[in-house]
Amino acid sequence: MGRHNTIAGRMASSAAAKARLFTKLAREIMVTARAGSDLNSNSALRAAVAKAKDNSMPKDNIERAIKKGAGEMTGLHFEEVTYEGYGPSGSAIMIEVLTDNRNRTHPELRRIFQKHGGNMGEMGAVGWMFKKRGVFVIDSQKASEDKVMEIGLEAGAEDITTEDNFITVYTEVAHFAEVREALLKSEIPFEKAGLELIPENLVSLSGENAKIALDLVDKLEENDDVQNVYHNFDIQD
Repeated sequence: MGRHNTIAGRMASSAAAKARLFTKLAREIMVTARAGSDLNSNSALRAAVAKAKDNSMPKDNIERAIKKGAGEMTGLHFEEVTYEGYGPSGSAIMIEVLTDNRNRTHPELRRIFQKHGGNMGEMGAVGWMFKKRGVFVIDSQKASEDKVMEIGLEAGAEDITTEDNFITVYTEVAHFAEVREALLKSEIPFEKAGLELIPENLVSLSGENAKIALDLVDKLEENDDVQNVYHNFDIQD
């Protein structure tokens, strides 16, 4: 399996990438905090904060986003939209967006596809190629594979893989919270956790097509409205 296809291979590898991730997590918190800043009564905010913590977002950033959302975002109406498209060689790309103006976002994403070797697809064009799963990424130096496998499978994990010094635990959506609780209870730290769209099949890319595909994903992720980009590239080192 190509390095760039794995969850570990897609983890933030630079300060700029991590800052971009925190910005997107903060927006998610701000949007959910509009319904109230109390974590006990606002389940959507509780989930957004848990996701931010799971991705190592600093406590101060989280608290600032909650306060901003609860008091300063009145009048802004964000909506979740999923866009679909194609990369080189018929590869598939899914984009999850949080936008206050889809009439701005849609043309911007279409331009990125056209300029960087891809094509925007209609709704349903490639969505059937992906399945939503819970994903946990664990540094193999911080927890043994045997322990993760024992705890994870007992809690309902679907699959566990090890690659590039990272252990990745996959779950059905229904078992995500249960597995998360089991890992936390067993003091197994994870670098990243959340629900992701995982491709059912991969498209092998190499050479120029691989460069085009990765550049396209980078440009999509740089868009402020884009929360997540998923693909089915299988790219060898």
